[in-house]
Amino acid sequence: MGKVNQVAIIASKGDMETALKVLSLCLGAASMDAEVHVFCTFGGLSLLQRQLSYDFPEMLKPFEENLAKLPELEDLRQMAIESGVRFIGCQMTMDLLSIGPDQLIDDIEFAGAATFMEKAMSASTTITF
Repeated sequence: MGKVNQVAIIASKGDMETALKVLSLCLGAASMDAEVHVFCTFGGLSLLQRQLSYDFPEMLKPFEENLAKLPELEDLRQMAIESGVRFIGCQMTMDLLSIGPDQLIDDIEFAGAATFMEKAMSASTTITF
């Protein structure tokens, strides 16, 4: 039997907090046997860069020691890919910002909003960051 639950996540911000939220939720959904699609647009495309590099947010400074206990963001992203999470780079945003596929990680697809909307419209859950 195939996966029944579908989760669609839109990542549009390029900061550490958003990356942690997106990766945490997509891993959680995948662990519950959901089909997960993450559409990365504008700042969210930073989640697809080969090397993730974010400024450490001031609001998380008091929890820096706790954050050090978490896997690295690249490891979380790889775990998501290995769990079947499909990352989609927004082609329009890539064109607008002159970002080529060679600047981003492998194992992702590139598509426009309509392709993602097909997935989102059949999803049982849609989340936006």
